[in-house]
Amino acid sequence: MTTSTNPSHPTARDLLRRMFDAAIASAQPALCVPPYLPTPESLGKGRLIVIGAGKASAAMARAVEDHWPGPLSGLVVTRYGYGVPCARIEIVEAAHPVPDAAGLAAAQRMLQFVQGLTEDDMVLCLISGGGSSLLPLPLEGLTLEHKQAVNRALLKSGATISEMNCVRRHLSAIKGGRLAVACHPARVVTLLISDVPGDDPINIASGPTVADPTHAHDARAIVKRYAIDLPAEVRAALESDRCESVKPGDPRLARNSVHMVAAPQMALEAAAQVARDAGYGAYILGDALEGEARDVGKVLAGIALQVAQRGQPVQAPCVLLSGGETTVTLRGMGSGGRNVECLLSMGIALGCHPRIHALAGDTDGVDGVAEIAGACIGPDTLERAHALGLKPHDCLNDNDGHGFFGKLGDSVVTGPTLTNVNDFRAILIE
Repeated sequence: MTTSTNPSHPTARDLLRRMFDAAIASAQPALCVPPYLPTPESLGKGRLIVIGAGKASAAMARAVEDHWPGPLSGLVVTRYGYGVPCARIEIVEAAHPVPDAAGLAAAQRMLQFVQGLTEDDMVLCLISGGGSSLLPLPLEGLTLEHKQAVNRALLKSGATISEMNCVRRHLSAIKGGRLAVACHPARVVTLLISDVPGDDPINIASGPTVADPTHAHDARAIVKRYAIDLPAEVRAALESDRCESVKPGDPRLARNSVHMVAAPQMALEAAAQVARDAGYGAYILGDALEGEARDVGKVLAGIALQVAQRGQPVQAPCVLLSGGETTVTLRGMGSGGRNVECLLSMGIALGCHPRIHALAGDTDGVDGVAEIAGACIGPDTLERAHALGLKPHDCLNDNDGHGFFGKLGDSVVTGPTLTNVNDFRAILIE
């Protein structure tokens, strides 16, 4: 990595981390939630009920409490370790990415919590990434164990997040608009922090309060496409009428509204400004890149090399930024996540180019199931790995990105970030 003794001229790694931190800071609920809160006047004589799910939902709930002047009550479920103290909204913690009994109980209680509302009441629903696993209420006839088996199979399959959520919606008693229907006739205002490519509300936590344009046959096609092994009871449910979700045009959703309060593009723009302030050109390649993580890593390496070697399509010094959600088809037994898999593949493809550095991380602070956000690479990464006896190709084949970067001391650890605007990748070319 480059070095500097002047704090106004940070090292490449320091600058990459500052960009990552800026991306996370731009999506903090304390900043992005208050502008979208309804006014007490819009509520009238009714009650305000707050519900929600996701890795950012507890911090979103705290932002509501800090800025809502009147009475309220609520129930929100978030990931273990992501709870934030609230005075009037109950915060429940549960498991992610594979659901547990705490999430099941919270989902059951949430449906009970919104029973008996009137058309004068308002439900403020706070939704962010991770909500699919945190609200694991199965269809009648299915169990939590069935939902756990489905989640594990989906995570290993290589399916995209939109495909996974399509299957989840059709096996749920609370997602795919069903939570909004349970709130009827109250008005539902949904505030979203997007963690999905394209920012489609139906794919954020599998859309518990929005209409679902997909159908059960779409879910069945996904299962067939990826040869996903499902329990017999789950397959039977997908073949039945009871798995169909709430569709667009349903009159019970007519008074509801949805607001996107933070999204990956906003985070990338915040990072780009940090790069420009440091004297680098900043270029956003896209906020919704998908595909196999190792393949995306190769493509990004190819673009970076073209810039470094030929000055095309842009000139160095610059930073190439991208977001989205890649997938990993599990082949090995290592410890990894999609960001470190992408980064390791990128590092191998870059070789030891002397002017290219990169960081890849998940903005929620957890890449895969490890409490590690991601990692950094630089011109000396492969050389240091070989000196330690590490074999980069073997680590990639074993899906062991965390093991590889951990031994190098190149992991990026943030702790719970209390938000989630998907993956973040920055390639710095000097």
